[in-house]
Amino acid sequence: MHIEPGLVDTTKIFLSYATATTAALYATKLAVDAVKKDGPLALIARALLCVGLVFCFFEVAPHHPVGVSEVHLILGTTLMLIFGVAPAAIGLMGGLLIQSVFFAQQDLPQYGMNVTTLLVPLFATAALARRIVPANVAYVDLTYGQAFKLSAAYQGGIVAWVAFWAIYGRGVGMENMSQIATFGAAYMTVVLVEPLVDLGVLAAAKAMRRLQGNPLVNQRVYTAA
Repeated sequence: MHIEPGLVDTTKIFLSYATATTAALYATKLAVDAVKKDGPLALIARALLCVGLVFCFFEVAPHHPVGVSEVHLILGTTLMLIFGVAPAAIGLMGGLLIQSVFFAQQDLPQYGMNVTTLLVPLFATAALARRIVPANVAYVDLTYGQAFKLSAAYQGGIVAWVAFWAIYGRGVGMENMSQIATFGAAYMTVVLVEPLVDLGVLAAAKAMRRLQGNPLVNQRVYTAA
């Protein structure tokens, strides 16, 4: 979902700073709530794990340019379910920043757009999880249908934001819209894979009950809300 350099020129890029700042402020609010609930050490440890994982997703895992952006297996719902929404948000921002600063400096001008594209769907997916996962159900007991809905919400949100930035930057010309459609079609294939990864990770967590109560893991993984 890396926005291609030049997709939005410098006269318009200010909007991404505003949206990314808003998303970061909301992530800060979630982080404060997480500290109150689980303590600062748990948040720091989970966030650092997420940063490392996100960096690997972006830089090490296979990724391919398609249309107006790149297709990545980000596993945002997996991070949210296992570690919590605040650590996942910090991990997405931090992992992306490390990758941009040290390995892809050409992506730095697009950092605000990329942060917005990753975080806003994450927050929406967290809200959806509160609606579709009953309060008496632990995450290790999610069904494929529930995992699919969460993945579709997150990946669909990413595609929608990429489309927004592409149209904002280049308009609704035939070539631009064709590239957006190509990217969207390619990216939505991730929806077929991510729920299986989610369920596989949750099944592994279910088999490792000794992690219950471990501050490195979101306690909703094992217990009801």
